[in-house]
Amino acid sequence: MNTIDFNCDLAEGGAFDAELMPLISSCNIACGGHYGNEESITTAVQLALANQVNIGAHPSYPDQENFGRKSMDISSVALKSTLKSQILAVKTITERLGGKLHHVKPHGALYNEIAKDEEKANLVMEVVKEIDENLILFTPPKSVIERLAKSKLSTWKEGFADRNYEADFSLVSRSKNNAVLHEKEAVFQHVFLMISEGKIQVENGPFLEANFDTICLHSDTRNSVEILNYLREKLEAKHIKIR
Repeated sequence: MNTIDFNCDLAEGGAFDAELMPLISSCNIACGGHYGNEESITTAVQLALANQVNIGAHPSYPDQENFGRKSMDISSVALKSTLKSQILAVKTITERLGGKLHHVKPHGALYNEIAKDEEKANLVMEVVKEIDENLILFTPPKSVIERLAKSKLSTWKEGFADRNYEADFSLVSRSKNNAVLHEKEAVFQHVFLMISEGKIQVENGPFLEANFDTICLHSDTRNSVEILNYLREKLEAKHIKIR
């Protein structure tokens, strides 16, 4: 049976973390930039350890007001400092509870920017390497950060189960009606194509081709628990198991 990693962004104030955690194999824990504090990080880490889920830090611009989804005019020194503090917060709590930090996945606007901006991509890589060069970095496929990180860090190429893509591999803006997939069968078809053929269907466009190491389902998608249960059932019927 083939396997695939499934991840969720958690500890973001959502109501379904405890239901989602047993259904996934990796989690990305908000660490104070766009959301979160020591208490929420600790709760998420405990939940991940109890379910044997890979623990990742989910750092972002320090902008809780906009949930890290808007770019910030911030100096490189300040950005590096906040990212390091955020990642170390998750790492410290995880190790205190007997676990090990597995990966880093930047959030929101920062995630989108390092896909195209070499300076910010290099800054993120520097932060990760300074903390632990053995950490895995989740990256968008065919991106600047993926290309630059190949020789410096372990990377997992990430696809999104519940998001539509533009022809340049960027995600359709959340301001558009077709940005998020909510219907579970549509999500399954989207994901199965990614896993089985390494392809993404672009609306009114050609297929994009990329291989994926991990697939993300957003925990704030309104029926995320239902979708994940459905995906597990349908994928296992196709001899694909979530790790």
